[in-house]
Amino acid sequence: MPDAPQSWPSCLCHGLISFLGFLLLLVTFPISGWFALKIVPTYERMIVFRLGRIRTPQGPGMVLLLPFIDSFQRVDLRTRAFSVPPCKLASKDGAVLSVGADVQFRIWDPVLSVMTVKDLNTATRMTAQNAMTKALLKRPLREIQMEKLKISDQLLLEINDVTRAWGLEVDRVELAVEAVLQPPQDSPAGPNLDSTLQQLALHFLGGSMNSVAGGALSPGPDTVEMVSEVEPPAPQVGARLSPKKPLAEGLLTALQPFLSEALVNQVGACYQFNVVLPSGTQSTYFLDLTTGQGRVGQGVPDGIPDVVVEMAEADLRALLCRELWPLGAYMSGRLKVKGDLAVAMKLEAVLRALK
Repeated sequence: MPDAPQSWPSCLCHGLISFLGFLLLLVTFPISGWFALKIVPTYERMIVFRLGRIRTPQGPGMVLLLPFIDSFQRVDLRTRAFSVPPCKLASKDGAVLSVGADVQFRIWDPVLSVMTVKDLNTATRMTAQNAMTKALLKRPLREIQMEKLKISDQLLLEINDVTRAWGLEVDRVELAVEAVLQPPQDSPAGPNLDSTLQQLALHFLGGSMNSVAGGALSPGPDTVEMVSEVEPPAPQVGARLSPKKPLAEGLLTALQPFLSEALVNQVGACYQFNVVLPSGTQSTYFLDLTTGQGRVGQGVPDGIPDVVVEMAEADLRALLCRELWPLGAYMSGRLKVKGDLAVAMKLEAVLRALK
């Protein structure tokens, strides 16, 4: 990266100060030699800044530095490697897996590596992690497991598109799938539904989900009743909530029997749910797991919530019925979080309490 041309007064001052630096070096030689002479090995290059202006890379061999006016930085040209630590990612089909990567890289332009990026290692690691996340979000779990080499080659090209401008080239990327934390969500999770939530879903959705848990209601021809606005409907046996209440309110209220002191000790946070209803309006609910056995209700919590969660009513039903998990919902954009993401992910403990 060439410097901008200097004006003649600047060139004159630069030359004068450099001459005085050489003169000081000669007057104090050989004592100054211990400080002015540097040895650069073959696998390194030295980038020298004289009065703030960069010079051509120096080395290998012996390099002379002028005292007080030269500063330098060593650049290692050898191939290095780092590991992208395993992180949780959601695939295209809803599977949650722990994936990491091993990356080997080298510097091909010492000047660019010094001038363009302050922390080259951190920037390269973040670029590799972002490229890995974007690539895996577009693929189902089976493709990730079967075509790791192809995905690794694609990651290599995508990372190099960014890092070559930094004077760095990635030589090798190896993708490593550590574990599958949650299987793909390509089929309904009906057999695993809690009976209470299943009855609520049958009551509000007209029996669109098959009841398989013990004691659950079986969908029949009279599950949903079409009535006029003048004549009130006859009460249905086994219905826990009024059909005129929003589905979100019914599902969240059904959480109350499952709250406990153990769950409060495990989570210890207060959540506010901003649920977008099918009509486009927004309802607010809260789940307070900070004191006692916890409580859930409509409206905002008494204090400031630790996390504010925004999602559609259908996604809330899928979340409480364990068809959708917090991490997968967040990675797919169906769950918006305002606050600490780690605290928001503790909602998974609440869902597991529904078993």
